[in-house]
Amino acid sequence: MKSFLLIMLLASLGFASVKVEATYASLGAIAKKVGGDLVSVHVLASSQYDPHFIVPKPSLLSKLRRADLLIINGGGLELGWLPPLMRSANNGKIQVGAEGFLDISHFVAMIDKPNSVSRAFGDIHAEGNPHYILDPYNVLIIAKAVAQKLSQLDSQNMQTYKKNLANFTREWHIYLKDLDKNMLTCKDKKVIQYHELFNYFLKRYGIKSYATIEPLPGISPSSKHTLKLINLMREQKIDMILQDVYHEKKTAHFIASKTDAKVKIIPHDVGAAKGSETLEDFYNMIAQRICH
Repeated sequence: MKSFLLIMLLASLGFASVKVEATYASLGAIAKKVGGDLVSVHVLASSQYDPHFIVPKPSLLSKLRRADLLIINGGGLELGWLPPLMRSANNGKIQVGAEGFLDISHFVAMIDKPNSVSRAFGDIHAEGNPHYILDPYNVLIIAKAVAQKLSQLDSQNMQTYKKNLANFTREWHIYLKDLDKNMLTCKDKKVIQYHELFNYFLKRYGIKSYATIEPLPGISPSSKHTLKLINLMREQKIDMILQDVYHEKKTAHFIASKTDAKVKIIPHDVGAAKGSETLEDFYNMIAQRICH
């Protein structure tokens, strides 16, 4: 009873009452929009690194041990680093299936689901492409899921979460209208990408990705595959290579030198590139770099 009263007092004074851990920056940014001053949000993975392979530092354990809510991307994206941390944290509130565990992949429509799963096809995800945050229309789906979960965990502040969600939804619809208008000039562009990171954004705006620099997901490019890409780009008149921030860039620049293509560094998450620190700046940067 004393703990409950303390939480109520802190909330009334403007102190965060729900400790939220998000695996990636975009999820954290959305959680903050919905939770406002009622939540404290910490992001586990740095946007500068490959989201598939985050070093499970001991410092993250203390965060997870105190967390009331863990928000994960899901779709297998955290499979290589998060499970050991969750086990070691020994926090029953945020284990899979617990009230304080939220897997966003259960709420979005994932694309690129493989017909079969085998290591022969590289590092593929059985549930589909997990990089759904690249579709700006998924932001509101995520925000709604977060609002529902926060309302469940912190029911006394349910109306505030609903109000925050409504305000954010209204603002985001306005933002999407402007983004869609700006993207009209980019329709039918042709690109290749290093890894299939950007499929959701490309599909949303009618941009075709012809190939990847990786011959298979997680497999480094060979000379033979690189030559095939050069020939493909010449034949199809593809003049743009989408390069993420964490894979090696030497191959992309070599291909560009042989095809007169431009290499565009595209952020895969909020904060991955300088100037993409907010949700709006993140999608604006993707649009600007692909369209110009």
